[in-house]
Amino acid sequence: MRNAVVTPEGDRIRWVELAGEEPARVYVHGLGATSPAYFAASATHPLLAGRRSLLVDLLGHGHSDRPEGFGYTLEAHADALAAALTEAGAEGAELIAHSMGGAVAIVLADRHPHLVSRLVLVDANLDPQRPVPVAPGSSGIASYTEEEFLAGGWAEVRDRVGAHWWSTMRLAGRTALYRTAVHLAAGTTPTMRELLLESKIPRTYLLPEADGPLPGADALEASGVAVVPVPDCGHNIMLDNPDGFARATAEALARD
Repeated sequence: MRNAVVTPEGDRIRWVELAGEEPARVYVHGLGATSPAYFAASATHPLLAGRRSLLVDLLGHGHSDRPEGFGYTLEAHADALAAALTEAGAEGAELIAHSMGGAVAIVLADRHPHLVSRLVLVDANLDPQRPVPVAPGSSGIASYTEEEFLAGGWAEVRDRVGAHWWSTMRLAGRTALYRTAVHLAAGTTPTMRELLLESKIPRTYLLPEADGPLPGADALEASGVAVVPVPDCGHNIMLDNPDGFARATAEALARD
């Protein structure tokens, strides 16, 4: 376990690091998740092993600090991650980022381009979402006020998301979880999709094949984003189909 101070108040991001060749690969988890739990098998898969790999927990999540005064916007997450990668000497890294982590990775590449050489987005959030009270993810959390969520809404979310997601979601600070979800649902200006369309680095978007065509795929592909369906999986592609995910990711990382 390694760490870096990433805020003026001394808050630390922590990550598990696997030794290997440069450039580094940085794995970034989704909302209420933790990178070691979601990506350890991928980083050590025969198709992906051998590269220096940082399995990072964003502020408020997993093993990282959970500051109450942090804003938890996507931009703030990206800047904190940038500070950690700078401390780690991981410039020009390949980012492999799931769901909310993909949104953070897109913002990171826009705000700190020297740190990111390639994006592999794993069913990542690209667009703002309308709050939906019964939804299990960010749109459901965002339907509460912060006071409602902290006073007991979190327990309703726990019951909706199920045991698997809650096993890592319970590690997140409740304030961090709420604020991150609200800002993820609101998105960025320009949107994450617009930032991705304008980016010039190699970019791949992986999605579950069963979800059907990705909205806006034609525009993404016209801008150079490879859109790759992965079979036999749901949203957690790396957990549902480890071999398929490793194969698609390895191909994405080899793409010019």
